[in-house]
Amino acid sequence: MDSAAVERFEAGRDRLASLAYRLLGSAADAEDAVQDTFLRWQAADRERIEVPEAWLTKVLTNLCLDRLRSAQARHERAAGDWLPEPLLEGDPMLGPADTVEQRESVSLAVLALLERLSPVERAVYVLREAFSYRHAEIAGILGITESASQQHAHRARVRISAERRRGGETDPASARRVVEEFLAAATSGRTERLVALLTDDATAVSDGAGLGKRLLRYETRERVASFVRAGFKPTPAKRRLAGGSPAMHIALVNGSPAVLAVVGERVVGAVVFDVGDGKVAALRGVAAADRLARLNKAWRQHEPGAPVIDAW
Repeated sequence: MDSAAVERFEAGRDRLASLAYRLLGSAADAEDAVQDTFLRWQAADRERIEVPEAWLTKVLTNLCLDRLRSAQARHERAAGDWLPEPLLEGDPMLGPADTVEQRESVSLAVLALLERLSPVERAVYVLREAFSYRHAEIAGILGITESASQQHAHRARVRISAERRRGGETDPASARRVVEEFLAAATSGRTERLVALLTDDATAVSDGAGLGKRLLRYETRERVASFVRAGFKPTPAKRRLAGGSPAMHIALVNGSPAVLAVVGERVVGAVVFDVGDGKVAALRGVAAADRLARLNKAWRQHEPGAPVIDAW
């Protein structure tokens, strides 16, 4: 392949990766999809490709759809078995963030909701909301009619809006203050204060450090508060599992405030918060090492501020 063709592909790599991540919810799978797209580009008769960006988008999107439809993906993403992979703020895979829709589309909350859509509905929603493709373009990418694209987009928006409980965006500084107060309450044993900081319909989901096959789920603010209090209570066993006594940092992950547990330069756990109107509506805990691989790579290149807790 000539250098010009490689340069053309590399110029769009980040955009393709951010599209694949939104479609698949996994950085590792997104990287694989981008590499497969490159191989298709390498083998293609490029002189007959009039608009390379459109061609690459179509190939990548359909490769992602094939992955979503595969038996393995359906098994991995079965209810209770899967969480989106968290990414640290500034990661180019997070992609465009100029509009509310673009920022929302990459939040863990919306990525989790996208799992409830059909693969085609998911693709239409992402292409339309996050990348501003016209329905005529989406129809060409997916091999459907323009009318079908509009219908898929409408159904997806209605479902996402109906299940997305938080209204509007929260100022990052305000969200951080809520998380700081929440963390202080969690680590001090002030369960009553934890309950007061949770919405009435608060939920929590955790991968249990990847030790079990299914996710742990909690509903009602009393159960969530109890789970959080137990989870943030340090014990020798937890420190052994973490490989030391973690420092607790607050960072932005997928556009939302998060508490990161860090031992040395390694993030061993992340709790991502969904905050609105001064309260916590949802928490998502990820500690499985394979789900934190890309976040860890970004963290090592990151210049974090002082931890909110020096040694947990």
